[in-house]
Amino acid sequence: MPFAIEQYLKTRAQAVEDVLNRLLPANLQSPPPIAEAMRYSLLAGGKRIRPILCLATVETLGTDWQSALPAACSIEMIHTYSLIHDDLPAMDNDDYRRGKLTNHKVFGDAIAILAGDGLLTYAFQILSEHAADGMERSMLAIIRELSRASGVQGMIGGQVADIRAEGRKGSKETLEYIHKHKTGDLLTASVRIGAIFAGAAPHELSALTSYADKLGLAFQIQDDILDVVGDQAKLGKQTGVDATLEKMTYPAVYGLQESIRKVRVLTEESFASLAQLPYDTTILRAIADFLVHRES
Repeated sequence: MPFAIEQYLKTRAQAVEDVLNRLLPANLQSPPPIAEAMRYSLLAGGKRIRPILCLATVETLGTDWQSALPAACSIEMIHTYSLIHDDLPAMDNDDYRRGKLTNHKVFGDAIAILAGDGLLTYAFQILSEHAADGMERSMLAIIRELSRASGVQGMIGGQVADIRAEGRKGSKETLEYIHKHKTGDLLTASVRIGAIFAGAAPHELSALTSYADKLGLAFQIQDDILDVVGDQAKLGKQTGVDATLEKMTYPAVYGLQESIRKVRVLTEESFASLAQLPYDTTILRAIADFLVHRES
């Protein structure tokens, strides 16, 4: 009987949603409307793929996934902050995200910027406040992992390269750099954080990192493909944005069919990495398969 991946994702996403709602309450002691703006984007739905990948890794390695929920939620806070800033007029200038008006369309540019800043810093506050006794070294490694993946050597570096490449004829190496860092690094960090939380051995962490690296690139290429052929209603955001902004994407550089082939190859390579682990990796395989065949 095939693994019920859609039900799994639904129940885990709800668990993440419940904890996010609790970790960032509406009555947070702060001047209005900053908490409202932070919650507006954080609780706007979405697939919650990054925290779920973290939790699935913990579960795969035989540790209680529920104990990792605060760490997983901190990743989602970082991801949401990046989306708020990405949608701003100075960046991609998007009107919709997850089927709703973007943050700056509701609260204005200034509050949207501060809401993103607030989620970024609050993520690390959550990590520090939920460090269990005896896990201090692991939590320090997790904080280091998330900082690097979301910082100038990771996601921000990828965003800078993406902005600089707009309207230019760039190299394939530049495209790889953008995709690896802008999207891939946080996905990889989600898996690595789960592995660190569960006390993975070095060779296990290496195999999981390889899986996540391949999946992260496949995920972003599929995102590029959906911007060309996707259904705006299903995506919950505008399509054709990449072409309008003359962004460097896989379909633009390699063509649509080669991009589709590349997703398939990367997925197979991610499965090969999982095969090195002495665990049942059904969940991680199912997540990867779901992500590269998604329509939203």
